[in-house]
Amino acid sequence: MWSARDIPRLDGTTALVTGATAGIGLETATALSARGAHVVIGARDAERGAEAVRALPGTGSVLALELASLHSVRQAAGDLHERFERLDILINNAGLWWQPAQRTEDGFESQMGVNHLGHFALTGLLLDMLERSPAGRIVTVSSKAAAAGSVTALDPRSLDGYRPTTAYNASKLANLLFAFELQHRLAAADSSTISLAAHPGGARTSLFRDASAGFRVANATLGWLFTQPARAGALSVLRAATDPQAVGGEYYGPGGPGQFKGAPEAHRAPERACDPAARRRLWAMSEMATGVVYPLPTQAAH
Repeated sequence: MWSARDIPRLDGTTALVTGATAGIGLETATALSARGAHVVIGARDAERGAEAVRALPGTGSVLALELASLHSVRQAAGDLHERFERLDILINNAGLWWQPAQRTEDGFESQMGVNHLGHFALTGLLLDMLERSPAGRIVTVSSKAAAAGSVTALDPRSLDGYRPTTAYNASKLANLLFAFELQHRLAAADSSTISLAAHPGGARTSLFRDASAGFRVANATLGWLFTQPARAGALSVLRAATDPQAVGGEYYGPGGPGQFKGAPEAHRAPERACDPAARRRLWAMSEMATGVVYPLPTQAAH
């Protein structure tokens, strides 16, 4: 049964965790720091980022990052290049949940813009730093909701017939399509960097703060049946990020019934996330939307 005790020493490594001021992100950052990594907290709020760094058991620093702004993403990538020679672990964790219809600074539907496109751009802009690591690792955090995501709802600019749940599910499916297509392209380039995905199962975090009152009451009274503390939810992410036996393209989640709770294990991803054609379409759309083109083979065979 894999636990935080199985995280190897990470002395001399640098890890960036987005959305690490609370919840799964903060628990992930704390565990990495405890094992010796210098953890960079990607945060849109500098004060909260500084608070998170002060709470780390080891060394850390803040990176100003607003994933709803491609300008901010580019600035953050440039800042990181100036401060560090290489990046060993990138954890794409930040995300929005069940947001009302709204657009990012660049005109994208907010959940797709932040959960997927912001991370797509950030990863591409930092890929050269990851390639300088002897074993760079990229972990994209998805959700059980990805299984309900529709490939027809991946258009980042459309708000036609908008439903918060549909948009969220699509963004989490996009996370998986991205993670697996990235691994495919990295492998085709014979890169030592690998891409994996993870989901926390049912984790008790502040993500539900914007939910309806009825949902919050139900979650508070019955949620313990299907949820676990954020620290336990972070274990799937941590295993994907640090387990020496993990390989590119794997998908980690809780090992209990329904993948809601339990120690992290590798799982088969939802079938729709494994469609090579859907992965390629999303990739092309993401490059066009963000203007970030990866230095990887464009015609990697599937």
